[in-house]
Amino acid sequence: MMNRKEGEFAVKLARNAIELWVKEKKHMRIPKEHPRIFSKNMGAFTTIHTYPDHNLRGCIGIPYPEKPLVEAIVESAVSATMDPRFPELRKDELDSVVVEVSILTNPEKIVVSNPEEYLKKIKIGRDGLIIKRGIFSGLLLPIVPVEQRWNVEEFLVNLCYKAGLPPDAWFDRETEIYKFQSIVFAEKKPRGKIIKLLDNVC
Repeated sequence: MMNRKEGEFAVKLARNAIELWVKEKKHMRIPKEHPRIFSKNMGAFTTIHTYPDHNLRGCIGIPYPEKPLVEAIVESAVSATMDPRFPELRKDELDSVVVEVSILTNPEKIVVSNPEEYLKKIKIGRDGLIIKRGIFSGLLLPIVPVEQRWNVEEFLVNLCYKAGLPPDAWFDRETEIYKFQSIVFAEKKPRGKIIKLLDNVC
């Protein structure tokens, strides 16, 4: 899906967009020169972690392939600095955060005749999930249950919480659940070496 050099480009793009916005409140101009894959419409999330503690500092993205990847990364990167769950990212934090970019496959609805079938159709470490029920929706990236050491049922329960739904909402037949895969690249340290954290794209 994406090689190391393309992954490095993605993370550096996100880092540059973050720094320009935080320092000058300016949106980055979309670069005209970029690897071909970045012209393809794809979903992307940018995650910001504190360093070295690796606590979540912001995570926002575009789950569906609505725009070229290069635009999705820039937009998600700027948005992650203003994640409503946290104070807006400050200039004095830029040297103590690491940037992570997740590139997503197109979400596909998981079709089941009985909600208990979700437990067999979802694989930890491979699938990210989106839940929808009425006006409520939520998303968890594939790397989250790996980091939290959740099983599939715990993954579904926390997905419900993320959407503001009761923990057993995944049992409701009106609830829709979608799965997707991703490839993740991240800085090892602020502005440092970029490594691949996850590649579960089938």
